[in-house]
Amino acid sequence: MIETEDAQGRLRNRRPIAVVDIGSNSVRLVIYEGLVRAPSILFNEKVQCGLGRGIAETGNMDEGAVRSALDALRRFRALADQGRVERLVVLATAAAREAGNGPAFIEEAERILGQEITVLSGREEALYSAYGVQSAFRAIDGVMGDLGGGSLEVVDMKGEAIGEGMTLPIGVIRLSERAGGELKQAVKIARQEIKRAAFLEGGRGRTFYAVGGTWRNLAKLHMANTGYPLHVTHHYEMDAERAAGFLGRVGRNNVEKMRGIGQVSRSRRSLLPYGAIVLAEIIRAMKPEKVVFSSAGVREGYLYGLLDEETRKRDALIEAAEELSILRSRSPRHARELAVWTGNAFRAFGIDETEDEARYREAACRLADISWRAHPDYRGDQALNVIAYGSFTQIDHPGRAYIALANYFRHDGLKNPTLAPEIRTITSDRIWERSRYLGAFFRVAYLFTAAMPGVIGDITWREKEDGSMELVLPRRLAELHGSRPLGRINQLSKVVGRPIALVVED
Repeated sequence: MIETEDAQGRLRNRRPIAVVDIGSNSVRLVIYEGLVRAPSILFNEKVQCGLGRGIAETGNMDEGAVRSALDALRRFRALADQGRVERLVVLATAAAREAGNGPAFIEEAERILGQEITVLSGREEALYSAYGVQSAFRAIDGVMGDLGGGSLEVVDMKGEAIGEGMTLPIGVIRLSERAGGELKQAVKIARQEIKRAAFLEGGRGRTFYAVGGTWRNLAKLHMANTGYPLHVTHHYEMDAERAAGFLGRVGRNNVEKMRGIGQVSRSRRSLLPYGAIVLAEIIRAMKPEKVVFSSAGVREGYLYGLLDEETRKRDALIEAAEELSILRSRSPRHARELAVWTGNAFRAFGIDETEDEARYREAACRLADISWRAHPDYRGDQALNVIAYGSFTQIDHPGRAYIALANYFRHDGLKNPTLAPEIRTITSDRIWERSRYLGAFFRVAYLFTAAMPGVIGDITWREKEDGSMELVLPRRLAELHGSRPLGRINQLSKVVGRPIALVVED
């Protein structure tokens, strides 16, 4: 028996870092594997304390909510120690910032945690939320909105530039209290407050990036009601114009009989109408083309802000795929070689790629061998599920489908056109076709390499004058020639629609 204290499923030389987020609605602890470009979560726990309740009326946080939060922080301190956290970051937002008893609460919380707490200003909260979106998306162009319990932060963003922004006092708890629980009044208040953010008019036809737990739960509910097959909220897209009916229904609190409401915790359900009202009013004022939901917010943005500039510029998708390759594949080096080889193959066959499609292909190569330990009959399903539902960022849902399907085809074959019918519904014909191309190239490559490095780079493609292709083996690899590779090459030929011959040359 192999005895080791730490599982090999953990990357070595990573020092856990944790963030405690003291929000107006919930208090949360997240322990990350390390301070890196694509941090993996080791532990995540949330307690719905409702610190923001009552502030609009009394000016103070409710005493029961404060006790609940302090109890949660005692547990979080113990969990951070148990998780061997080397650095603990504690952030507090609107409730602790604005309540009259906020300073006393912070003082007691710091005593319990043995750690200084950073109470974010509204401007800082908006900045770190914007950083969170920067960390998780590419080619950003629109407005970010982070809806918490106490406030809404909105910021105009384009690429790496963070533009005008402001904080509005219409978090879901505060809005419900200001409106006295009257939804029609909540609409009036939200509309009036959002008018103050005049820069929203410059977002017409762009994207609204929705951050925050209430909005993520709205996304889950929308998925369930539309029969959407990929239950991943990050980068889930909602057409802004078509969202009106759904948001109106939720905003009238007609949710208890909606499909998928069971996926929303009861503590969140009472806040959903207010989240829907704010989002509907944002859409009304901004007129974006679409709403895109983000899993990354203040916590991720704060960590992103701690990274050096070089690390920030790294591709989070490729970094995460590389880490999974190190943890699960037989040879990460082979996966990297495969990325180069398939890029050369696509060029040789005249298969064009967008910049994002090239990234997705490269990520797919790094993930092509992660299910090798599974039973052969289930490797395709396992690869598809791990990839399609993985915690990747900087990738949209069609991109997830591309990577997942390519690896599904690599294991389960190419003959059956009804493979993965649910995932097929979110892919374009172009993505479907390229996933089959890539899967077919994988099926050829692995029969020559046995998933080991040092071979595939020496096997090259050559186009003949008649348009047919040759896969050229160097003489030193001649014994790899055989009926099985020829069968896979014939499959590839049918997929790409070009004759292919296997030749051996000195």
